Amino acid sequence: MSVSLYYSAARALPLTEAETAEVGRIVAGHLEAFPFEDEESLYLYDRTTEPDDILDGSTKLPYEWERVMPVLDHVLASVTALRRAIPGAEWRVHIEDDDVPWDEAEGYVLSE
Repeated sequence: MSVSLYYSAARALPLTEAETAEVGRIVAGHLEAFPFEDEESLYLYDRTTEPDDILDGSTKLPYEWERVMPVLDHVLASVTALRRAIPGAEWRVHIEDDDVPWDEAEGYVLSE
C-alpha cells in the first residue's frame, strides 16, 4: 500500500500573474534540484479539486524507509516556498490523514 503527501492552498482570490510565475519558478527549481530520479517528486494537479483551491497536488512516498525522509524533506521545502509565495491562502499539508505542522520560522519540517 502506498502512502502520499498531499498539499493544497485555498483562498477566494485566484493566483495573480506574479504568483503564477513564482509558482512556476519554484516548481521548476524543485524539479531541477530533486536528486531522486526513481522517486515521485512535487506534483501539482492541472485542476484543483475544491472551488476555492488555487493550488493542490501530491507526492507518492517511497516504499523504502531510508528514502522517505530525504524525499519528504525536499518536497516539504518546496511546499514551504510555495506557501510563502502565496499570501493569504489557507494551506493543508498532510500525509494521508495526519497533518504536517507549520512553523513560521522553519516552514514544513518533519524530524525522523
